[in-house]
Amino acid sequence: MNNTGVLTGRLMKHILRSPDTIITVALMPIAMMLMFVYVFGGAVKMSMGANVNYINYQLPGILLIAIASGIAYTAYRLFLDMQKGLFSRFNSMPIRRSSVLWSHVLTSLVSNMLTVVIIFLVALIMGFRSNAGILNWIATTGILVLYTLALTWIAVIPGLTAKSMEGASSFSYLLLFLPFLSSAFVPTETMPKVVRVFAENQPVTSIVETIRALLNSQPVGNDICMALAWCGVITVVAYIFAMKVYRRRI
Repeated sequence: MNNTGVLTGRLMKHILRSPDTIITVALMPIAMMLMFVYVFGGAVKMSMGANVNYINYQLPGILLIAIASGIAYTAYRLFLDMQKGLFSRFNSMPIRRSSVLWSHVLTSLVSNMLTVVIIFLVALIMGFRSNAGILNWIATTGILVLYTLALTWIAVIPGLTAKSMEGASSFSYLLLFLPFLSSAFVPTETMPKVVRVFAENQPVTSIVETIRALLNSQPVGNDICMALAWCGVITVVAYIFAMKVYRRRI
């Protein structure tokens, strides 16, 4: 734990000395949030009902997009450390091998949570309101942390195996696209049948529905079980493959 803490501090210093990384990650989701609320929001509210607060409805999807965008930088940082030979240098020192990798994972978690806080603050300015209690907020934070860990372990794989900087981060485009094929921005009932079947049975929909229900103090039903199952399965599978790649490359 001490090794991991020191190495995480090293990576966090890079981010804090260059905060434009976090700002850049937050800018695109914030721009999308502005566009969806002020450009498309009126048309969407007409189909969903005038009583719907659309910023409340689409905020969970925006948060997941921000996290998917942020983990691309995790793959990028891993790629740079691989290219510079830092992994080999650290492994020649009396440091636990796993600490080097876990420091990147924890840095991803911290930086993405900072981005989430920024987006929440902007959403408050735009009219987001929540009557959720403290337990709901803790549960929401837990879901976002689990989702970040799941995507981060996916990001570790291209970060260790990519041959170019572009290849290390290009995998995130698919993850950025998934919220658009879910209930993040419109109800799945409005979608064509084939698209609706996919949307209702992919991970993002259950996670979005869970966060939305928690923030609006509504019953979460089976969505929270599905969200936890998806996050758990993705994390375990990605972790196993990432560690295999790590042992093979280092």
